[in-house]
Amino acid sequence: MINVRFEECPLVFCEVVFLQFTKAVESHALQTVHDIPRLFNFVQKMKANPDGNYKKLVHYERGNTMPGVSKEQVELARSVDLLTYLQANEPWELRRSGPNEYRTVTHGSLVISRGLWFWNRGGFGGKSALDYLVKVRGMGFINAVETVLSCRASPMLSALPEEKAKPPPGTHDRAVAGGNDQTVSEASEQSVIRWAGRETSNQPQKTLILPPPIKFSSLMPSYLQKRGISADIISKCISADVLYESRYNGSPVCVFVGHDEHGKARFACMRGINADLKQDCAGSDKRYSFRYPPENVDTVNLAVFEAPVDLLSHVRLFSEFDGYRLSLGGTSDTALMAFLERNSQIKSISLCLDADEAGQETAAKIKNVLAADKRFAHIKVSIDPPEYGKDYNIMLLQAKALEKQQRHHAGHRKEAGFLL
Repeated sequence: MINVRFEECPLVFCEVVFLQFTKAVESHALQTVHDIPRLFNFVQKMKANPDGNYKKLVHYERGNTMPGVSKEQVELARSVDLLTYLQANEPWELRRSGPNEYRTVTHGSLVISRGLWFWNRGGFGGKSALDYLVKVRGMGFINAVETVLSCRASPMLSALPEEKAKPPPGTHDRAVAGGNDQTVSEASEQSVIRWAGRETSNQPQKTLILPPPIKFSSLMPSYLQKRGISADIISKCISADVLYESRYNGSPVCVFVGHDEHGKARFACMRGINADLKQDCAGSDKRYSFRYPPENVDTVNLAVFEAPVDLLSHVRLFSEFDGYRLSLGGTSDTALMAFLERNSQIKSISLCLDADEAGQETAAKIKNVLAADKRFAHIKVSIDPPEYGKDYNIMLLQAKALEKQQRHHAGHRKEAGFLL
């Protein structure tokens, strides 16, 4: 990762075509640039002549921001620190790790303390919720500003004092069974993870902002079929209103939707078709992550995946599987815990997470947490990574390639037989 830093320009928004950016970010952390010398020269020219007219090459206004948000709105969004934002908007993401310290459920190495945050895995930190949404979650700058401002309008956000969020009653009083050298803080961490799926009376329901669907979807089915997903699976998802095609910043995206028990959309994530975009929509509630509808709604089986495409790949590979399929939208167990609380009939769980180190560590952790929870201890849990490849989509593509190769060889053998 390469950072180009300069203090003079408050904000620079460069077009992807000109500077070959993968995303537009703030000027003090221009990232993923393929043409560094060209960018450096361009920045030097801007610093020497900030009033120059670069037309479509760059949108630059000293002291102002990108079209869509004003300078005042950005300053207001920056005034909200990460802890306050999460307490008001995503309390299930917080877990206390010390007297004045929190970590997040999704990113275990991200530490929040005394008004600041630092992501150890990424090697960077900040103060505001805006920086977190842009740099850690990969959210577009304008979208991040609007997300923070929409949450700031809630009375709960301004009412919460810094570092005063508390987990459910009793989580700091008892240890969770199964730990050898477990501290009270670590025990409470697991309790907060289990608590994450519960609706609470004082927890405001987030407003999900769905990108509008396009009228004639063509790129999304083609993209998914290239990933090995069959047309009937895609059609079933579209009919169930859990999949559609949209545009995000002008680029086509697949939108995967999760609904609550009343059929209301509560979660959505976007996956780029022509670009490497992976992002949750503003207002998404991870407790209602994307899932594939089973034939039998009373099934007692559940398969769990990190991403929607892996989930759909499993449908293609194992059509005989009778059960729910749930995407975690990453490696957080928030969606799983919430799903189990809403579906008490589940008796068997297959953790089909990625075969890499992070995926298998998460699978082992989830299995231990379920075994230590009295509500879920009776559930049979198995860890089932793909037989080959990093994830189930790679496994599907390799299986299809092998099948094609076998058909090709069989055709040659048949042709040789006719020649004899």
